[in-house]
Amino acid sequence: MILFFGTRPGKAENIHLDDVPCPFCGQIDTLTLSRTSNWFHLFWIRIFRISSNVFAECSHCKRVYYEEEFTEPMQKAL
Repeated sequence: MILFFGTRPGKAENIHLDDVPCPFCGQIDTLTLSRTSNWFHLFWIRIFRISSNVFAECSHCKRVYYEEEFTEPMQKAL
């Protein structure tokens, strides 16, 4: 019997953060949150999530903020 198992990334979710200013440039409504997940799969069926990465990017100054760097308004908007 042959088993196919392994890990692979899932689809990325993009969420626009409304009324949240960028901590670096101060522009409002420019932050986009991205969430990606890695999944364990068996026969190409996702079984459970192994890890996930969350970060936000400002479309004005192109600065990237990781989950540890989120400000309080960014966390509240989630």
